[in-house]
Amino acid sequence: MASKLTKYVCAVVCALAGTWAQAQSVGAYPNRPIKLIVTVPPGGAADFIARLLAAKLSTSMGQPVVVENKAGASGSLASDFVAKSAPDGYTLLQNSITTHGIGPHLMAKLPYDPITSFAPITMLASLPLIMTINAELKAQTLPEFVALAKQRPGKLAFASSGNGGAPHMAGELFTAATSIDMIHAPYRGSGPAVADLVGGQVQVMFDGAPSLLPHITSGKIRAVAAASPRRNPLLPNTPTFAELGFPSVNVALWYGLMAPAGTPPDIIARLNREVNQALKSSDVLERFASQGTEALGGTPEQAASYVRQELDRWGPVVKKAGIVAN
Repeated sequence: MASKLTKYVCAVVCALAGTWAQAQSVGAYPNRPIKLIVTVPPGGAADFIARLLAAKLSTSMGQPVVVENKAGASGSLASDFVAKSAPDGYTLLQNSITTHGIGPHLMAKLPYDPITSFAPITMLASLPLIMTINAELKAQTLPEFVALAKQRPGKLAFASSGNGGAPHMAGELFTAATSIDMIHAPYRGSGPAVADLVGGQVQVMFDGAPSLLPHITSGKIRAVAAASPRRNPLLPNTPTFAELGFPSVNVALWYGLMAPAGTPPDIIARLNREVNQALKSSDVLERFASQGTEALGGTPEQAASYVRQELDRWGPVVKKAGIVAN
């Protein structure tokens, strides 16, 4: 009897010790820098949001939050890196419409599962897309551009931040809606794509305001339509596609935050709390508003539901368009 009691006590003590050790580990989080992995190069909307968030979290969490850009393969390189990282809260993914909406439908086989390989933390932000054209083109409005494109089938190119991303899909929806023939020119992120748009190597691009506004203001590119239900408040004189007769061209960039599957719930809860506080801060809201960005936030459960809805939405669109990864 004494022997059984001793074994029972030892088992209880060991279990409590393990629980205490885990609690200590979670309670000490974070005690070293956190990496925030971004799926595109510096210079675009994703990078703007990530760096603004990283600065806020570095202050509130007492440890540096370092942005690392890992571009390529429609975000799957960065996603795979995070999916296979230790589930300890120190490697996070800024997921997006590309990684968890469109991209998974382009790949014959992913090295991870877009649902089960990740633990959602929260949604971050949404940016309605804007169609812009190089200012050297002899077109001032969307109807004039459509007429020009029909005169030059297969001669004009639209840039995107990568194959299968929201800017790519917006271009495909636009060409289908207007029955024009344009070449798709995918880049490794918004930064280099916008640079070539400004330089005239490509003629058209759909993207969020952060990467486009400086060049719209300088007059190097021209905004001709907003791919959103309402006019962009930063470009009130630019009509929406719906106003111009093309309601199907309605696409927004969105971004969220994920950790590897298996990350302790207490760490997910801490990150959720910190990020939601950051998204409600006046300085973040002001910076977002200045770039036409809407703060989202919410619970991990809401983020998971959002991702599932986006995966369901874009599957049929990708299939109909016949888009595949390249």
